[in-house]
Amino acid sequence: MVANSFVCPPLGSLLIAAAFALPFFFDAGTFAVAAVVLLFITGDYGVTRDPADLGKKVDWWGEIKEGVLWLWRHPLLRPMAIILGLQNMLLMLGFSTIVLFAQEILKVSALVFALIMAAAAVGGILGSLLAPRISKAMGSGPSLAMTLLTGSVTALVIGLASIWPVVWVMFAAGSFVGVVWNVITVSLRQTIIPDRLLGRVNAVYRFFAWGLIPVGALLGGIVVSLTETAGGSRELALRMPWLVVAVVYLLVFFYAVPKLTTEKIEAARSAGMTGKEPSGDDHVDDIAAGAPEAIAEAGIAGIPAPEELDEPES
Repeated sequence: MVANSFVCPPLGSLLIAAAFALPFFFDAGTFAVAAVVLLFITGDYGVTRDPADLGKKVDWWGEIKEGVLWLWRHPLLRPMAIILGLQNMLLMLGFSTIVLFAQEILKVSALVFALIMAAAAVGGILGSLLAPRISKAMGSGPSLAMTLLTGSVTALVIGLASIWPVVWVMFAAGSFVGVVWNVITVSLRQTIIPDRLLGRVNAVYRFFAWGLIPVGALLGGIVVSLTETAGGSRELALRMPWLVVAVVYLLVFFYAVPKLTTEKIEAARSAGMTGKEPSGDDHVDDIAAGAPEAIAEAGIAGIPAPEELDEPES
């Protein structure tokens, strides 16, 4: 997914230069191809259920409620989901007016804009390759703290920048630490969530993580409008979303640091791995019910955290 970002931004610029509507037709065509490819995927990937339950009517609302409550009562995943949601909101707060920022502040062409966007792919690929090493060298807790602090610094530099190479470097750096965050946290989530609840809890988690994205887009426009209404210049108005992001990101950093320690992360990971080693539906049920207590016994007081090894998400 990250690698695709190398090709798509420049390709999008070339297509839109050829015909304004062409990128949309191209996009529709790729979805059609993807739909056909899905037909060739075989296999059964459902969760194994008790044979006695196979004939019973599925309680959709009950199962959704179970996933929501499991996440909400979890001392680690609930705040981690909220923190990720805030990060995505702040990202969109800045990006909602990035085209205007690029045109009016950086004064770049469509092709250069595409190159700026491709910076995220460069940083993302490097992040995916180096995240396990960074986590091992620094510890999971400091690694996550580093990603949050870097988010504040990159937003501040972008808000003050006037030349596109500086923004390119900041986009690459932001994408790098974003992938580091995801490699650590996604694998932790997959470790500590019981298999039978994995789909439901992940769906709720991503509701928090992605649900604030449109809120960020709205806030970005509001910040620009309010700055101009208050008498600020157009340039200041377009810079202001990134300056706001820098300040709020710093607040999130101070909030998250004491909760994202390596000790808490490792304790949660160990508890999750221990719980998943044996097999059997009854045992899985016990783990689901006892996870909070297991984490508390392991010394987890408070909230979020992760480990290393899996896939990115933002």
